Amino acid sequence: MRGYVIRRILLLIPTVFFVSIIVFFLVRFVPGSIIDILQGTLSRGGMGVTVDRSTIEHALGLDVPAYVQYGRWIGGIILHGNFGTSLMHGKPVMDMIAARIPITFELGMLAIIIDVIIAIPVGVYSAVRQDTIGDYIARTISVLLIAVPSFWLATLIMIYPSIWWGWSPPLRIVPFAQDPGANLAIYVIPAIILGAATAGGTMRMTRTMMLEVMRQDYIKTAWAKGLTEMTVITRHAMKNAFIPVITILGNGLGILIGGTVIIEQIFALPGMGMLMLQALNDRDYPLVSAITLLVSVFVMVCNLLVDISYSWLDPRITYQ
Repeated sequence: MRGYVIRRILLLIPTVFFVSIIVFFLVRFVPGSIIDILQGTLSRGGMGVTVDRSTIEHALGLDVPAYVQYGRWIGGIILHGNFGTSLMHGKPVMDMIAARIPITFELGMLAIIIDVIIAIPVGVYSAVRQDTIGDYIARTISVLLIAVPSFWLATLIMIYPSIWWGWSPPLRIVPFAQDPGANLAIYVIPAIILGAATAGGTMRMTRTMMLEVMRQDYIKTAWAKGLTEMTVITRHAMKNAFIPVITILGNGLGILIGGTVIIEQIFALPGMGMLMLQALNDRDYPLVSAITLLVSVFVMVCNLLVDISYSWLDPRITYQ
């Protein structure tokens, strides 16, 4: 196990390196330039000054070839842990990201918790009570959760309650340490929407794997021993059935952390999603590159943790 983990961690190094190259250069293919945006901002500001384009490029360090810019950027990360300075705001990139990470992380974790609370019990029940009314209802719900777009549902929740009852979800962020209740009230609705959107797929996977495991010989042996239904399901069936489910949940956490842009925009949550959208609009290359790289590393770490968890779920799985 230890050797496997060390090899996987070492493998992350070249992977992250290639991801950084792709991220750094790909964002520069986005049409438009921050130079144009800054010149337009200065013109609209009525400052009465004309700033030469080459002057702005030199001030921002964009007057050198892209590979030189990459060398400076990756060198700052490796040597100093410095992801650069925002071209638009002039602030350290990591300071801007650090202020947004808790919001996105809390939203993603609550969504995963809601996903598990909805999908696991319903999926297990649907498999154990196959072809009953409850099974048909559960399967119908899972299809609806997959089919209904989360952004459409979020838009309805934001619009119609305010029209009909004059109510809208709270928009002011309250730190958890200051008021846990008010903090959770802000995140609960977007987290339910995100969690429900992923719960449909998790529910169907749980049901499918439970049905497959319940047909195995060792499960029939457990029934023949006279064990209770709860013991057979929880002690013998669920752990073996959950390997693909854990894979979905682990990958889903990385996707949720990096893919909450639309929900954060609808509910005005100032997380990494909104920061990423703003950075793309501003063509703020260091900020976009840093966010994308950090999300990529987080997804890789989640995949590693998921792979390690397999041996706990099934002792027959070994790592060479």
